[in-house]
Amino acid sequence: MSASGDDPGAPPGRAPRPVPPPPEPPSAPLPGQEPDAAGGPRASGTLLDALRVAVVMLDTSGRVLLWSPLAEDVLGWAGEHIVGRRVGGLFGPPEPFPGDADTGEEGAAGAEPSRPGARNPLPPDASEGDGRPEQILGELLRTGRWNGILSLRHRDGHTVQVDTRASLLVDGDGRPFVLASLAETSRLRTLEHDLAALDSLFDSSPLGVAILDRDLRYVRVNDALAAMNGMLPADHIGRSVEELLDAETARELAALQRRVLHTGRPVIDVVAPAPGGRGHRSLSYHRLVDRAGRVLGVSATVIDVTERVQAAERAERARRRLTLLNDVGSRIAGVLDVRRVAETIAEALVPTFAGYSGVLLHAQVAGGGDLPTAGFRETQPLRQLGVGAAHWTPQVERMLRRGQSIGFTRRSVFGTVLAGGEPRLLDGDDQLRATTYPDDPKVDAALELGLHSMLVLPLRARGVVLGLLVVARDRGREPFDRDDLALGVDLADRAGTALDNARLYVREREGALTLQRSLLPRTVPEPPGVDIAYRYVPGSSGAEVGGDWFDVIPLGGGRLAFVVGDVMGHGLVAAATMGRLRTAVRTLAGLDMPPDELLRRVNELGDDLAQNRTEGWMATAVYAVYDPSTRRCAIAQAGHPPPVLVEHQDDPDRCYARLLDLPTGVPLGVGGVRFETTELDVPDGAVLVLYTDGLVEARGKDIGLGIERLRETLCRRLGSLEDACDDLLATMDPDREPDDVALLMARLGGLPAGSTAAWTFPAEASAVRLARRRVRDTLASWGLASLTDVTVLLVSELVTNSLRYAHGPIGVRMVRGGSLLVEVSDPLPDPPRERVAAEDDEGGRGLQLVAGASRRWGTRHGSLGKTVWFELALP
Repeated sequence: MSASGDDPGAPPGRAPRPVPPPPEPPSAPLPGQEPDAAGGPRASGTLLDALRVAVVMLDTSGRVLLWSPLAEDVLGWAGEHIVGRRVGGLFGPPEPFPGDADTGEEGAAGAEPSRPGARNPLPPDASEGDGRPEQILGELLRTGRWNGILSLRHRDGHTVQVDTRASLLVDGDGRPFVLASLAETSRLRTLEHDLAALDSLFDSSPLGVAILDRDLRYVRVNDALAAMNGMLPADHIGRSVEELLDAETARELAALQRRVLHTGRPVIDVVAPAPGGRGHRSLSYHRLVDRAGRVLGVSATVIDVTERVQAAERAERARRRLTLLNDVGSRIAGVLDVRRVAETIAEALVPTFAGYSGVLLHAQVAGGGDLPTAGFRETQPLRQLGVGAAHWTPQVERMLRRGQSIGFTRRSVFGTVLAGGEPRLLDGDDQLRATTYPDDPKVDAALELGLHSMLVLPLRARGVVLGLLVVARDRGREPFDRDDLALGVDLADRAGTALDNARLYVREREGALTLQRSLLPRTVPEPPGVDIAYRYVPGSSGAEVGGDWFDVIPLGGGRLAFVVGDVMGHGLVAAATMGRLRTAVRTLAGLDMPPDELLRRVNELGDDLAQNRTEGWMATAVYAVYDPSTRRCAIAQAGHPPPVLVEHQDDPDRCYARLLDLPTGVPLGVGGVRFETTELDVPDGAVLVLYTDGLVEARGKDIGLGIERLRETLCRRLGSLEDACDDLLATMDPDREPDDVALLMARLGGLPAGSTAAWTFPAEASAVRLARRRVRDTLASWGLASLTDVTVLLVSELVTNSLRYAHGPIGVRMVRGGSLLVEVSDPLPDPPRERVAAEDDEGGRGLQLVAGASRRWGTRHGSLGKTVWFELALP
């Protein structure tokens, strides 16, 4: 069937229209292809598919003989509509051709005129139009070929630009025909841009780029990657990484390439050493797949990241140095012992910074003495207080023995650093042998251990070199460099400051403790019937000792005063205030006044006890007076924790500890509130426990819990008071405040039976005679006849004075204890006054006799009058 509907015997000049071949059955997929849903081969995905190259065959008059399916895709005209027609109507802008409906071949085919905006069922013919087709055919007939860009009309009306390649060919019968290939310029330009970008990437990119085939052999390599590998690009083509790079590097890269090729998962920014150790590279691999899904190979992108890795290493080293500085600083923070600081520094540097370390100090610095000012002396070796090692062996023990003396010469490395204060970096055996003195066994041991690099750093504080910090590395590690030296200097400076602070702490703490202990009683009296134990524990916060104190004061008449106090604050100021307060209490206690009166007098001292008028002062205290002869105790307190009285019940192996219910009062130094005295009878063997809040107070806990724990501990069987004190200190809360602790325990007991005698005489003249007789008889019964004369004389004088001035009942009491105590009481409140009698005076010599003949004497006030007492030493 011809294109015009004529029979096959059409006249010459009209080429027969090719009959489309029948559809072929689907073929099997090509190797590397996957079948599509219909079972046929999947699109190949080659460049020709991307370009969509259409093939057209024309005769020499421009009539279409063959119209490929891709031409139909590009221009929209079906083959049955275009074959047999001239192509001239396809040229030019999309406008109607009025001659399409006229007579001719087209009319015979039944073509209809095209309308603007309408889809043309038939293409226009070239009967009327421009002369471009004739010009192209003329050039083809002359030259045999034509290339150029044509604007052709799409069936939908828009224009399609195609890149055309046309050739004049001759068939087997000698008839000429034109074969043209058409490709859309838009697709062609896109492909050209892609190729240009790929060429630019390979030719001008500073990154190393390569393409490898499915056998992982180089197909294309740019100059940048060739330069990185140190060879020409042509030397790469057809070869794999195993043939180009060293075995270790090639093995790792080939494994990455195979993994990407087989799994399809890309590898991004893998940093690996460059061949030959020439820096580092960042490697990225992607699998190459065409549009049909076939694996073509692997693309590689290589970046030289040597500077980035070096910067990261520098940053990491800086981070490690800061971490080391912070670690050392945190470890030595709050450590206020010179030896412990030295040990902590040496241990903190191993193994992070060095394999071995040592802290060497002047002997006076280690003991908290003054800074060395005499300069370097060979006769004063350093003492190695802190040592550290990654691994301890007998050789290391010989080299780093804690506490050993380190001797060296003036011209040695140690000597020059100690004298000049300049750090040294040592490398090599010769420099290491010059550290101390020739043939030093410690240096020989160091060399046997493989030490090859050492830093000798001065430990400075206040412009003075305290000692040396020595760190070393063995051959298993890189030697020290200048950066390590700078870090070592920073470490040494921090260490020097910490050591100096610890030295100052030792001095200040020892001074404060010496002051405080000098103000506390060294011994306490132990009268008959009373057993006493005490403890003082300094606070644990630096040199800040507290103001806790205790005292035991003997009073007239064989009585005893117990006092425990706590001055608010810490440090030397609190200790000094405590000393003044203790002196005031002892002075006022000598006046034999009641506890509440004594606390009132101390409180009235006010500014005299404060360090200065602006700061003021405040203290808590409890004051108790015990009389063994009457077994009575009078207690008053000023804002202090309550005393505890431990008594035995029916079972002597069991104890009952109770808090004494006393008026709390307010602390001394506050004022405005009266103090009250509470009197109570104390059974024999009862234990009075006075303490400061440091024993029972814990951080973040109610003080009542600590007092209850104290009471429960005292409920145990109390044997020795010394052991009881230790038990109480052992039960202190681990979280307690770092405060001082003062503890005073007194086992109270009366005098033995028959140790006292008392009488009351009327205010009559016979009172003197009766008093003499009773005293004489009592002394004889006690076996103290040798004291009869002086005792009778002094009692006569005191009773006579009472008869003369008091005019009331007269009481006489004798107590035998550690001494002989005699008391004479009367209702007259005014105390007697001692005066110097003239030679012609008949009286006035009574108190002079008492003062001269007795060991001591005094007066005290009571609720019913006054009492004059004196003591005589027992024979």
